[in-house]
Amino acid sequence: METKDLDQTELVNQIIDVIVAEGMVEREKVTMDATIESLDLKSIDIVMILTAIEDKFDVYIPMDGPFHDAKDVKGLIDAIANYIINEKKS
Repeated sequence: METKDLDQTELVNQIIDVIVAEGMVEREKVTMDATIESLDLKSIDIVMILTAIEDKFDVYIPMDGPFHDAKDVKGLIDAIANYIINEKKS
């Protein structure tokens, strides 16, 4: 999938889809101000989410990147979306 064809909103929605599927959380709980802790996502869940993102968007995501520092959904999604956009530019 080419991210050039995706706008930011579509990219965010697809990332949320992955968080819902891999983190096994209800979609309505995945709001921008929800914390990672409130969704009961553990480190292994984040790794599974990032791995699924890699597969879906055909990018390599370093496991020591800024994604593990995210405290809320917005921070996590912003970090992933920005990373994907930057990777696809190069």
